[in-house]
Amino acid sequence: MKQIEVIKQGKNFTAVTAGKFSEIIEHELPMGPDFTLKGKVFLGQALSATGAELSFQTLVPGQDSGFLHTHKTHEELYFILRGEGTYQVDGEQFPVSEGAVIRVAPEGKRALKNTGKENLTMLCVQYKAQVFTKDDNPMTDGNILQEQLTWYW
Repeated sequence: MKQIEVIKQGKNFTAVTAGKFSEIIEHELPMGPDFTLKGKVFLGQALSATGAELSFQTLVPGQDSGFLHTHKTHEELYFILRGEGTYQVDGEQFPVSEGAVIRVAPEGKRALKNTGKENLTMLCVQYKAQVFTKDDNPMTDGNILQEQLTWYW
């Protein structure tokens, strides 16, 4: 079974790797005493993330996510990184492929199926819904520092 590896940690950061996208399928996520989800790995705890959870999942051709699910408070973003499939939300189905991004509100009944001939790999980011306000703007939240950027090699 593949494991998350810590690359480097510091006061204000943590860097980890789950391996190459082609290796995500080697991860296993215990879901209960009799059920292990192959090809899925959560990284939030390993990253010491405080505002979001994220996971990678690989589905082999013909495989689906195994169940419909909703959340109590978490909205999710699904990024299709490789492959193609069908995404389902609230009974509506639509095709997805590399480059697609899907946002689902907590109440959305969701699932994903690989309908292609190759593995489908996705990144899911979940975070508490309804936190940003109209005043939250990524262009004004960041601070460009007046420090010289230096690379060591």
